[in-house]
Amino acid sequence: MKKVSVITVNFNQPEVTEALFASISVTNTYDNIEIITVDNASKANPVPNWLKKYPNIKFIRSEVNLGFAGGNNLGIKEATGDYLFLVNNDTEFTPGLIQTLVDVLDTHPEAGIISPKIKYFQTPKILQYVGFTPMNYYTCANKCVGQFEEDKGQYDHLIAPTGFCHGAAMMLRTEAVKKAGLMNESFFLYYEEMDWNEMIKRVGYQAWVCTNALIYHKESVSVGQKSALKEYFMNRNRILFIRRNAPWFKRLIFYAYFMLIVFPRNILVYIKDRNFDFIPVLCKAVWWNVTQPKNSTKLGYPIKTSA
Repeated sequence: MKKVSVITVNFNQPEVTEALFASISVTNTYDNIEIITVDNASKANPVPNWLKKYPNIKFIRSEVNLGFAGGNNLGIKEATGDYLFLVNNDTEFTPGLIQTLVDVLDTHPEAGIISPKIKYFQTPKILQYVGFTPMNYYTCANKCVGQFEEDKGQYDHLIAPTGFCHGAAMMLRTEAVKKAGLMNESFFLYYEEMDWNEMIKRVGYQAWVCTNALIYHKESVSVGQKSALKEYFMNRNRILFIRRNAPWFKRLIFYAYFMLIVFPRNILVYIKDRNFDFIPVLCKAVWWNVTQPKNSTKLGYPIKTSA
C-alpha cells in the first residue's frame, strides 16, 4: 500500500482547518497516510494547542507568510509519502476520496498529478470543477469544466487526462515532484498550481481528473471575491504564467492583448464599480513584470498577513 502525505496550509483560520481534520477523521478509511499542516505565520499561533489536541498530525510553523506555493513547499519537504495530496484547508473529505485517487495513480503511470471532482460546500449540488480545458496562450484563458452546473451525473465516471488539475485538491507522485521541482514561489498566490502542472507535464507526465472521487470546497474563505490583494496577484501572475510557459511568439501576442484590451477594460470596470483603489494595484501588477525576472520572489505589493 502506497503511503499518502496529506498536506494543507493554515493562515488565520484554525476553526476551518480543524473542520478539515474532523472530515478526514470521519470519512477516511485509507490506512497508510500522514497529515502535515503548515501554519503560514498566522497572527495567533495555533500550533502549540494543536500539538496537544492532534498528536498524530505533523505541524510546521512558519514565522513568515510564504504564500500558497511556499507554504505547501514547506510541507512537501517534510513529507515521506509515495503520493502527496495537497488540499486547501477549506475543503472537506468524503468517503473513499484518497483510495479512489490512489487507485488511478497506481494503474496509470502516465498520470503525474490528479484532482477529484470538486463541489461547493455551501451549495453541495453545484459543481466547481471536473477538469480544465487547455490554456489559450494568446489570451491566457481557459475554462473550468462543469463550474456552476448542477451535478446531475453528467460527468460521472470520468477518469481521464485534463488540461490542469485544481489547486484546491491535487494528488501527485512524489517521483514527479522530484523530477519537476517544487512549486515556483515567485507566484505567492494564484496561478502557481497551473504553472506547476506545466512543469510536471514538461518532465513527461499528464494531468488527470477522476470524478469518482469527491471533495467539497468552501470557496473564498481565504480571500474575498473582490479585494485589492486578489486583483494584484491575479493580474501579476497571469502575465507571469505566460512569461514562464508560452512560446515567444505567443508571449508577444499575449502582451499586446493584455495591454490593449485587458488593461483598459479592467480600468473601465474599476471606475464603473467605484473601485478606484484597484487602478494603482493593476499598474503595480504590470510594472512588476516589466522590472522583475520571472523567478523573482519580490512581491511588489504589501501583503497584509492579518487578512
